[in-house]
Amino acid sequence: MDSVKIPKTVDEYIADYPAGIQEKLIEMRSIIRKSAPDASEKISYRMPSYIFNGILVYFAAHTKHLGFYPFPTVIEAFKNELTPYHTSKGGIQFPYKDPLPIDLIKRIVGFRVKENIEKAALKKIKKIK
Repeated sequence: MDSVKIPKTVDEYIADYPAGIQEKLIEMRSIIRKSAPDASEKISYRMPSYIFNGILVYFAAHTKHLGFYPFPTVIEAFKNELTPYHTSKGGIQFPYKDPLPIDLIKRIVGFRVKENIEKAALKKIKKIK
């Protein structure tokens, strides 16, 4: 049985795609890193993932779109701004043919950072009690 190459780093993940898709992946990575500079990155579920007090977001290359996975709370909180995009319970599809909505992605990542900070604070309070 042939083994599928699983990337160990985000750089390896990006390098596995054609140049046009690589540009979008690099741009998404840059937006996330600037929006959550204290987050660490790793490959999880075969996708780039960003961690800060838990998982913040994932993204993944698909045939016709860049999948962005910021969790269901984001889809609900930003539902009016996400109407131009196909969404699922916890994901957003950004077509490769369109520019990435940089400001929206920054605000989504900021929202997730805030959510995870609040979640971590609540956990701490529960441990103290």
